Amino acid sequence: MMAGEVIIERLASGGSGVGRIGDKVCFVPFSAPGDRLSVRVVKEHRSWCEAELVELREASPLRVSPVCPAFGSCGGCDWQHLRYSAQTEAKEAILRETLQRVGKLVDPPVLPAMAAPAPYGYRARAQFKLHRAPEGLYAGFYRRGSRFVIDLPQGCPVVTPAVNSAMLRLKGLLAELPDADRVPQLSIEEGEAGCHAVVHYIGNDPERLGAYLTAGRETLGLAGLCLQQGRKETMTRLFGETRVTYRVSSDGHDFLLGYGLGGFSQVNRQQNRAMIGLVRRLLKPQATGRLLDLYCGNGNFAIPLADRFERVVGIEGFEPSIASAVDNSRQAHVNNSTFRTAEVVAELRHLAAGAESCAVVLLDPPRTGAFEAVQLLPVLRAPQILYVSCDPGTLARDLSFLVHQGGDGLECVHPLDMFPQTGHLETVVSLIRS
Repeated sequence: MMAGEVIIERLASGGSGVGRIGDKVCFVPFSAPGDRLSVRVVKEHRSWCEAELVELREASPLRVSPVCPAFGSCGGCDWQHLRYSAQTEAKEAILRETLQRVGKLVDPPVLPAMAAPAPYGYRARAQFKLHRAPEGLYAGFYRRGSRFVIDLPQGCPVVTPAVNSAMLRLKGLLAELPDADRVPQLSIEEGEAGCHAVVHYIGNDPERLGAYLTAGRETLGLAGLCLQQGRKETMTRLFGETRVTYRVSSDGHDFLLGYGLGGFSQVNRQQNRAMIGLVRRLLKPQATGRLLDLYCGNGNFAIPLADRFERVVGIEGFEPSIASAVDNSRQAHVNNSTFRTAEVVAELRHLAAGAESCAVVLLDPPRTGAFEAVQLLPVLRAPQILYVSCDPGTLARDLSFLVHQGGDGLECVHPLDMFPQTGHLETVVSLIRS
């Protein structure tokens, strides 16, 4: 493979540094703007290439020493070698460039990225991979680009201390099993009551494993433990609670929201609270009619924002999340809410046919975005749309339609760092109908 020298100019979506070799753009993982590198090209395309770092000839002043000894091998983090302020600045720049290039949005109003108060120890959910090696049981994450498990004997520094501690206790107990190689994964989530875990099992004797884990309940110190074989529907409760709870705040009021173990929630609890507060501040004072919350999940936004509206309606295609939303609204005494299990696009077509009005439409779709859904939003003629996204590319595509064809004005774009030490980014966008 071709070798060469690269000066890194900037960071790209996905985390790699960007430079040039001849007339080709070159992407180099684990590099920093200002680095001068010797690289080896590992994959060539017509106008760009991917390379690996061979020698750091001149280090960028933005570099710092990674906290984790597995950084660079483990596939979990991209940017531990970067000063944290450089990470947030890069995310802001990546978002702006993506909106301009993909969305054809001229001078998008991107605000400074909202930094995380805790750049490490923030992740309240993690899936640890397990592997039985001759020297013992490995527990960690996959090596970058492979299925080889990198062992993390002290835990992961971006994961909360409680989740790390629960993982190490489970690892110690499972290491005594003769068929520990039939346990490929541990899913651990921290809630208000403590840590909840799911042990994934591909062996033939789940009853024996369940009894063994239950006997170790005092040692594990978990708030709840389940055993899973195959799909989520096969999850069996061994002991404790299967409902994970976390706290959010809105306008001085606290809410305790929950979801079923294995369901979706934001991994960064502190930044989730900050994001809810940001959405509340973006609401227009006159927006008091109905809030339509699309991809509502367990009511993470709808419930803490319900006091601002006459009625809130949440739509979500995953029935267990709707069951959690209904339960959350009942426990929070939110009586002006309705949550329905329905496909978002089908529900929007129904609402459009009935010419129903909304004061605000809020959507928080998966990483693939909501292009089919946003094409139906103009029919609702909502004065304000709030779009929460975890992918700049699909966000840019969807905003392009809303601005260029839907008639909505782009009021502000707020990047929010939900995932420090990685290239991932959360964004909250406000659009106003002109």
